[in-house]
Amino acid sequence: MLIDQFLTEEQDPKTVDKVVGKLKDLLSSNEELLYIAVQKRPAVNILPNCIALSNKRLFYCEPANFGITMNFKDISWKSIKEVSFKEELFGSKFICVPQHGENIVTEYIPKVQARKLYQAVQEQLDVYREELQTNLEESKKTVEEIRFTPIEVIEEAEELDIQPVLIEAAPELAEEPEDEATLKLRKLKTLFDKQLINQEEYEAKKASILDSI
Repeated sequence: MLIDQFLTEEQDPKTVDKVVGKLKDLLSSNEELLYIAVQKRPAVNILPNCIALSNKRLFYCEPANFGITMNFKDISWKSIKEVSFKEELFGSKFICVPQHGENIVTEYIPKVQARKLYQAVQEQLDVYREELQTNLEESKKTVEEIRFTPIEVIEEAEELDIQPVLIEAAPELAEEPEDEATLKLRKLKTLFDKQLINQEEYEAKKASILDSI
């Protein structure tokens, strides 16, 4: 994986190269790195922390054991409530507010990188929330379609002497066969009990059947 795309705001090349080399083994299917912000302390900046952004989550990268190893912490979009940054004298504070737990604050992120990181994270959060809203609406629509059976479908099913979709067949009875009106009323009550028709539809159809007797 080339690192040139992550050096657009004067990120430290050695740090970026090390982070990219570690993260490429952690990325899941269809996941790609989009941006890396590298900490720049005002005095000693030998082992800077980094924040890496993919299309699925944020990675917090912290060198350990004098730079020999690196600790990684990731947070997915569904776990993020919001992000913000605060410009200070030396760089910016980048703040991630999770849905649960304490805020994650990273200091000394160069101001340009903090702005770029904030913009990129907001874009990914917007994409995630739009997809989530779409999925919720589709799920709600599917549930409503299952729960609602138009009265016209019920009437056609009765005329053809078949049961509409999702309605269990009435058990066979050993007693004397019921007349047509009684059978229709029983079927109608079953539909109402299963919440496939509402009270108004039930009463209207019941009155229609009784009037036909």
